[in-house]
Amino acid sequence: MSWDFSTDPEFATKLDWMRAFMREEVMPLEILAERLAKDAFFDHVATLQAGVKAAGLWATHLPPELGGQGMGQVKLGLMHEIEGQCFWGPLVFGNMAPDTGNSELLARFGSDEQKDRWLVPLLDKKIFSSFSMTEPEHAGSDPVRMSTTAVVDRDEWVINGHKWFTTNAKVASLLIVMCVTEPDATDYNRASMILVPAGTPGVRIVRNVPTMEGDGPFGFGHSEVYYEDVRVPRTNIIGSRGEGFMLAQARLGPGRIHHAMRWIGQEQRALDIMCERALQREAFGGLLAGKQVIQNFIADSVTEMAAARLMTLHAAWVMDQHGQQAARKEISMIKVFGARVLHDVIDRAIQTCGALGYSADLPLEWMYRRARAARIYDGVDEVHRQTIARLTLKDHVKPAGIWPSDHVPTRAAEVHERFAHLLDAATTG
Repeated sequence: MSWDFSTDPEFATKLDWMRAFMREEVMPLEILAERLAKDAFFDHVATLQAGVKAAGLWATHLPPELGGQGMGQVKLGLMHEIEGQCFWGPLVFGNMAPDTGNSELLARFGSDEQKDRWLVPLLDKKIFSSFSMTEPEHAGSDPVRMSTTAVVDRDEWVINGHKWFTTNAKVASLLIVMCVTEPDATDYNRASMILVPAGTPGVRIVRNVPTMEGDGPFGFGHSEVYYEDVRVPRTNIIGSRGEGFMLAQARLGPGRIHHAMRWIGQEQRALDIMCERALQREAFGGLLAGKQVIQNFIADSVTEMAAARLMTLHAAWVMDQHGQQAARKEISMIKVFGARVLHDVIDRAIQTCGALGYSADLPLEWMYRRARAARIYDGVDEVHRQTIARLTLKDHVKPAGIWPSDHVPTRAAEVHERFAHLLDAATTG
């Protein structure tokens, strides 16, 4: 089987443009976000977004008829690798979570009315959206268990429940709420997804949950939300009743590839800082770059990053060639391995930079805090490891005898039987 991750020269030129644009225009947003008022900041972001659109790199995850570029997962991955170097990168390029996954849901499963009302302004970045699934009363890694319900009352859904880690709810115009609509159905057919406009009576956003990441700028963050007798039209359901779990899986698969490639972009930025500091800082009679322990930090980081990048591009390639279902194991593998590499590379960069790395003068400390969440969101690593093992075991069968099929006694008996004529001739001779 051959893996072809190559891209055409025209797209390679676009990637070069992205790298320069990120460095010169997007990364400064990290400083501007601390010093500009909200309106002034987003006016400037809109100017950058116009430049991205003019370059033909806006919302590349969606087909052209929906305002995107219709690129496959490999090309998307290469873009996310560059965008991931800065928190604001995905926003500037129209690929910001959870808006990306939500727009894909609406594009694939939404009605024409839902697309007109929500997808078009979402793609134009006139609004933000949220995905409201996780509940504090239940393990987020087991999404079939939830208490939020939606019942039909004439022409309306009535929603009641308690959610948290509803990302960007405070700035969102739309919340996609996963709730139980079929309580008597089997586990994977109980839930549905329902569109709830922000400001609907009964939607109570309590707070942004404090996390290791700190407070999100301009209200971005992970919100705790109560839904108390929230009424929306029955037509606000996405897809059909009981399809919520299926929709969630369709939404999360590509998102995990995008996350993993963004992590590689962050790792590259951390590696660059580590190498520059090693070439700059002197200790104990020589540069840090000449110390074996620092060389080991760099070598291990480069090697692990290369492995994570190839694994992620392979998962993207499998999805492009054979669909999301065929890439389930590969997606879980990059989620587990990629999250570990992200943490370790940033950790080594901080250690190399010492007190400077620990300070907020460099982005490493903020990247480090965010990296810890990578082992939790989009499915905790432990669940993905179970998936990897289960799918691997499906490719094997229990051997007939008491030994594994390649065990020496078993193989020896087979060889003796198949090649008896050779062995007899050797004995006779």
